[in-house]
Amino acid sequence: MNKMAPNLLEIRDLKKTFGIATGLFSRELTLTALQDINFSVRQGETLGIVGESGCGKSTLGRCILQLIAPDEGQVLWLGQDLTRLPAEEMRKRRADLQIIFQDPLASLNPRMTVGEIIEDPLKTLRPELKRAERRARVVRVMESVGLLPEMINRYPHEFSGGQAQRIGIARALITEPKLIVCDEPVSALDVSIQAQILNLLSELKDEYGLTLIFISHNLSVVRHVSDRILVLYLGRVVELATGDEIYGDPKHPYTRALLTAVPIPDPKLARQRQIESLQGEIPSPINPPSGCTFRTRCRFAIERCAEVRPPLEEIENGRLVACIRWKEVETERAPLAQA
Repeated sequence: MNKMAPNLLEIRDLKKTFGIATGLFSRELTLTALQDINFSVRQGETLGIVGESGCGKSTLGRCILQLIAPDEGQVLWLGQDLTRLPAEEMRKRRADLQIIFQDPLASLNPRMTVGEIIEDPLKTLRPELKRAERRARVVRVMESVGLLPEMINRYPHEFSGGQAQRIGIARALITEPKLIVCDEPVSALDVSIQAQILNLLSELKDEYGLTLIFISHNLSVVRHVSDRILVLYLGRVVELATGDEIYGDPKHPYTRALLTAVPIPDPKLARQRQIESLQGEIPSPINPPSGCTFRTRCRFAIERCAEVRPPLEEIENGRLVACIRWKEVETERAPLAQA
């Protein structure tokens, strides 16, 4: 990643809520999925977004792509606020902004052939292309993702999960986008297939000059593909740093707890490390804790943590942490065992 590369995407003060109906005559409750989200993505970068299920990762990805509209804030694409674009203008940006979904088979139309599935975005977003040109692009992108051209007339049910995800990747690549949001693209696959897809994404990033946002709940997966990692907890950013900083010296207690849950293949190192397991369940986003939302599960929490909402502050060289006690607790923590 080039640290001098320009920002393709900037997220400013993003907020997203959902209304939850509790009954026929009951008042509607508000679920806050995202709050005060701020970050940027540089051209050619892979930004990993991690956190437990329900922390807002997929919602954030969909807000970025304007698949759902945020309540507040800005999504700046090359300096232009996507949230204010008319529908027709936003449609023109779709070719540059694509997504790979979590469940490969569920995201493919079972009534369409592989060739039709991959070609379909071109019909909508590249109407000037002739049929022969579209078909040539389909064959070329199929070869790029490791699919044989003779598979072009097969249907999704004839493919394994890994092959189906390659079809989904090909569909995202066909418009030659600048940014792809990868929404947990390997979580539904076997471990051996996960490695193949991750390696493929890395190769395609270089080949096509892509910028990626890689969403996952698994820090060990994100580690291999991300330049920087953003850690979400209950809809808020708690830490943002480079991959080396996150894995070598995590500052936020939540990040550290996630890391200690990652298995280490070396039994000796695994026995040596101190497990900082998360206590209890993630709180309800309908009624989040006061102050620091992580305090109810944090072994370093003090009384002040319930009174102060920690801001996301830069502590060094662009590294951001939202914790009022990160300096104090750093001396209390045991070193992480590294594989």
